[in-house]
Order: sequence, then structure tokens, then C-alpha cells
Amino acid sequence: MSDKTLLSFIPGFDDAMHHAGESLGAVYPSLVQHEKELNLTPGIMLLIVAVVVLGLVFAARGKMKDVDKAVIPDDTFTARTFFELFLDTFMTLMTDIMGEKNAKRFLPLIGTCGVLIFFSNFLGLVPGFVPPTDNLNVTLTLALVIFVSTHVVGVMTNGLGHLAHMANPVGEWWGWFLAPLMLPIELIGHLARPVSLSLRLMGNMIGDHKVLGIFLGLVAIPIVYPVPILMLGSIVCVVQTAVFCLLSMIYIGLALEEQHHEEGGH
Repeated sequence: MSDKTLLSFIPGFDDAMHHAGESLGAVYPSLVQHEKELNLTPGIMLLIVAVVVLGLVFAARGKMKDVDKAVIPDDTFTARTFFELFLDTFMTLMTDIMGEKNAKRFLPLIGTCGVLIFFSNFLGLVPGFVPPTDNLNVTLTLALVIFVSTHVVGVMTNGLGHLAHMANPVGEWWGWFLAPLMLPIELIGHLARPVSLSLRLMGNMIGDHKVLGIFLGLVAIPIVYPVPILMLGSIVCVVQTAVFCLLSMIYIGLALEEQHHEEGGH
């Protein structure tokens, strides 16, 4: 466990993580690159994010038990207010991109990714913690979930037409003559999506965390001076969450649009 966090101040924590990483590295040597042990820091940070999110969800759910009070917004900013604003924003964007019916269908997927990325990004702004999203294993896993979901949805919606669309995007009979050219281009484009999603998110969060760490190390009183940096970091966290989720909506929306395109052609 190479990354030092506030958890390192817990007696025996680093030793426990070191032995756990060594043991897992011995059992799964293919997962270890250039080291003898696995870096468990991203997993620990993800667990912290999960605990925080679950705590907020239960706090918000507690206020929704009373049906009469559930329809009345809270007077102050609470966990319920946050999730309502967060998910309502996602719902509005998804409705514009893929329609209301499909937006309701995919809100759990996109919303879950959005909440996870949002809180993971902001964890990096807390001194003594690192964002899980600065690790390629985390960002690539999220990107692959979107990638697989996109093509599963495409096949379930359009059958083999989803694959045929890659070879003949125009949908006309003469388009099949261009299939030897279009199919490799489409395959490369689709495979580049999870790569770009994961690398973009990881790169921006690494840069944001490094800049914050540098400024915290330059000042004697790091509570006041880095406030502008924290504000810029907050913007980066929000923007990267929005970019990842917006692109995910577009990719899934494109897979759904193939059906409408074929129906319009008929």
C-alpha cells in the first residue's frame, strides 16, 4: 500500500494492508505489475465512499417514510435535497438525450455511476485521502460497465441489427459495399470509448489531486490559502462527473436510436 492517507495513523493499519497486499499478490500474480504486493488504497477509499453514500441514502430515505411529508421539499439543504437535485438533473439530461421512457429505464445505471464518481472525486479534496478515481482499475471498471451495457442494450433492442449497423451505418443497400472499410473503423471507435472514458477521468483526477497536494505542501497554514484551489478542484470534480455520465448517456442513446432509424427507414 504505497499511498499514505489519514488511515496510516491508525496503529498497525499500514502493516495489515502490506501483508494483505502481499498475500493477494502471491495468490493473483497476474494482477501485480512491477511490485510484490497489490495496492489496496483505491479499494479502501471506495469502501469509505460506499459507507458515506449509504449513510446519506438512509438519512434521505428516513425522511421519505411519511408519504404525506415526502412530497413536501425540505426547508434546508439535506441529504434528501441533494439526491433530489442530483438525480433530477440527470433525469432532465437523459430525457433530452434518450426520451423519458428510456431515461427512467437507465437512470439507476447512470445515476449510480454519477453518485459513485462524484463522491470519489470529492474524497480527493479531503486532506489525507486520495480519490479512488485516480486509479485506472477503478475508472476502467466503470467504463467497461458502460461499454458492456451499451452493447447489451443494443443487441436486446435491435438484435443482430446492432452489429449490422456497425458494418452499414447508412442503412442503405449500397452501404454494404463499404462494409470492409466501415466495420474496422466502427470497431475501433467503439473500443476507444471505454479507453477514453477511463483515461480522461483518471488523468484529470490525478492532476487535480497533485495540484492540491503541492499547494498544501507550500504553505504553513494550509487551511486558508488553498481555498481557491479547493474551489477549482470542486469544479473539476463536478465537470468530470458530468462528462463521464453525459458521454455514457450519449453512447446508450445511440444504441437505442438505431432502432428508430430503421423504423423510420421502413
